[in-house]
Amino acid sequence: MGWEGWYSIAVTTLCFSTLALTRYSPDIVLVGGLTLLLLAGVLSPEQALSGLANEGMVTVGVLYIVVAGLRETGGIGWIVHSVLGRPRSLLHAQIRLMAPVAAMSAFLNNTPVVAMFIPAINDWTKRNRLSVSKLMIPLSYASIVGGTCTLIGTSTNLVVNGLLIKETGSTGLTMLEIAWVGVPLVLVVFVFILLCSKWLLPERVPAISRYDDAREYTVEMLVEKGSVLSGKSIEEAGLRQLPGMFLIEIDREGQIMPAVSPYEVLRDGDRLVFAGVIESVVDLQKTKGLKPASNQIYKLDSSRQDRVLVEAVVSDSCPLVGKSVCKGRFRNFYNAVIIAVARNGRRVKQKIGDIVLRPGDTLLLESHHSFVEQQRNSRDFFLVSEIDGAYPPQYQKAMLAMSILALMILLVTTGWLSMLKASMLAAGLMIITRCTTGREARRSVDWQILIVIAASFGLGSALHNTGAAESIAISLIELADGDAVIALTLMFAATALLSAVATNNAAAVIMFPIALTTASNLDVSFMPFVLTLMIAASTSFATPIGYQTNLMVYGIGGYRFSDYLLIGIPLTLLVGLTTIIVVPLVWHF
Repeated sequence: MGWEGWYSIAVTTLCFSTLALTRYSPDIVLVGGLTLLLLAGVLSPEQALSGLANEGMVTVGVLYIVVAGLRETGGIGWIVHSVLGRPRSLLHAQIRLMAPVAAMSAFLNNTPVVAMFIPAINDWTKRNRLSVSKLMIPLSYASIVGGTCTLIGTSTNLVVNGLLIKETGSTGLTMLEIAWVGVPLVLVVFVFILLCSKWLLPERVPAISRYDDAREYTVEMLVEKGSVLSGKSIEEAGLRQLPGMFLIEIDREGQIMPAVSPYEVLRDGDRLVFAGVIESVVDLQKTKGLKPASNQIYKLDSSRQDRVLVEAVVSDSCPLVGKSVCKGRFRNFYNAVIIAVARNGRRVKQKIGDIVLRPGDTLLLESHHSFVEQQRNSRDFFLVSEIDGAYPPQYQKAMLAMSILALMILLVTTGWLSMLKASMLAAGLMIITRCTTGREARRSVDWQILIVIAASFGLGSALHNTGAAESIAISLIELADGDAVIALTLMFAATALLSAVATNNAAAVIMFPIALTTASNLDVSFMPFVLTLMIAASTSFATPIGYQTNLMVYGIGGYRFSDYLLIGIPLTLLVGLTTIIVVPLVWHF
C-alpha cells in the first residue's frame, strides 16, 4: 500500500472524526473529504463524481417521487392507520413498526420500504406524541436485518451469491437458505433495540412541542356527509392526538357542545371548532372526512388541488384595515379565503366574517399558487409565505397510487425489472396519472441525502482503488494463526469495518476473494466464510454512511454521527457473536 492508501485512510478518519465530534452537516463534511482526495490526485474527477451516477443513489432519489405520490393521495395515511395503528407506549410503537418492516424487507428491497415508512412515521409520531428519534434508527435497522432472511432481501446477498456461483462453480444459495441465520438475527436485533434503545437512542423533541408562543389559530371544520369519521368517537377519529391543537367545541345543528368528551361520537354535518398551531392546522386540512366550514372556499376560481395555504401579515397600508372580512369582500378582492386569524400570537374568538382586520394580524389563507407571487412585494402585506405540503390529499387516487407501488414491487420481486427501472417507471406513472405534480415531485427529493450517498461512494472508491481496504482486511485475517473460528471472527470484523467506512457492496466484493483464500489455506469449507461475509456486509449498523437506509433516516431523525456509534457498535458485536455461533452449526467447516 502506497502513500495514496495512507492518505485515503487519513482523510476517511478525518471525515469520521468531524462527523462524530462536531455538528457540521454530513454532506459538507463528506464532500470536503472528497475534495481533498481529488486535489491530491488520489481520485480522478470521474472517480470522485462516479457516485452521482451510481444506480443505488439514483434509485433513492427516484423513490422520493414515488413516495410523494403516496403522500399526496393519502396512501401514507392508510399505512399509518392499517399497519401501524395506535401504540400504547414507545415499546409497543417500536414493535408495531419493526415487525412489518422486517417482514417486508425480507422480500423487497429495503430502500423503498424505508422510503415509504419515513413520512408515515413522521405523521404517526406527531399524532401519538412520540419522539421521532426513538423510531427512525429502529426503522433502518429492522429493514437491514429483515433483508438477511432471504436471498433477495438485499443487493449484497445477490452480489455475494453471484460471486459464489462464478468463482466456485456451485449452484449457489436457495431463496430461504440464509434464513437459518437471518431469523435468529432478527430476534437478536429486536430484543436489543426493545431493551436498550431507551438509553442508547437520543430524545429529539419535535420542534412543534418546544414553542409555547407559536401563533395560535381557530379553525372550523365540517364532518362531510357519508364521511369515514361519522360514527367514530373523537378519540377513534384521531382528533385528540394532534400536537399543539385541541377541540374547543362541536356545533351540532345549532346546539353548542363545549368541553367535548373524547368518547363523543361524530355525526354528518358536525361543525368542529379547533384551536392550535399552524402545523396541526395543516394536518386537519389533510384529514379524510373533514372539510373547511367556510362556504367561501368553494367560490374560489381554482380547484382545491391547485391551491395552497398561505400565511400573510396585514400591513397598515392594506385597504381592508378597519373593515370586517365580510364587508371588505376579502375573497373578491384577493381571490383568497381566510381560514383563520391570529392576533398578537393568539386566536381571535369571532366568526371569520365578523373579524375587523388590524395591522399586524396574521391571516391563514387558502389561495392559488399565484397569490404568493402577486402579493409578495405588495404593500398590503408585510409578509407572505406559502406553507409547504398544506394542500388536501387526493383521496380518490389513493388506490391508484397504491397500485403503482404494488406494480413496482411485483416487477422487482419477479426479476422483470431492476430496482432502478421499476422505480423510474413508478415515478413516471405517479406524475402521468397526476398522483403528484411535476412541481411537487421536484420538491420532494431530499438533495442533501443524495449528496451524502454520492460522496460516500467516492470515499469507498478511494479506499478500494488504493488498496487500503484490502490491506486492512488481510492484516486482520493473518491474526487468525490457523484457527478456523478465529479466522471466521476476524472475517466478520474486517467486513463489518469495511462496510462501515465504505459501502456494503464494496466490502463484500473486496472481502470475497480473501474469504475463499482463507478457507483454502485452512483446508476447510468455504461456505461458513461466505455466509459470514454476506451477513457482515449486510448488517452495517455502526455508521450512517455504511448503509443507504441509515443515511435516509440520519437527518430526519435529527441524529448525530455519534448516535450511530453508541447503539450500532454493541449491536454489531452482538450480531457478530450470533453469526459466529449459528453459521458453523448450519454450514459445517
